[in-house]
Amino acid sequence: MKTKSITIRLSERRRYKLELYAAQNDRTITSLIEEWIDSLKLKENSEGG
Repeated sequence: MKTKSITIRLSERRRYKLELYAAQNDRTITSLIEEWIDSLKLKENSEGG
């Protein structure tokens, strides 16, 4: 799988919360974000494009 990186801006409070949640759940931030992205429901385009 080819991967790319992204940069996001977070407040210190949100970054700390994310890091703490990942550590408490023995997860990586990447795995949390990937799981969230995979859970997104996309609307179907009725025009097919």
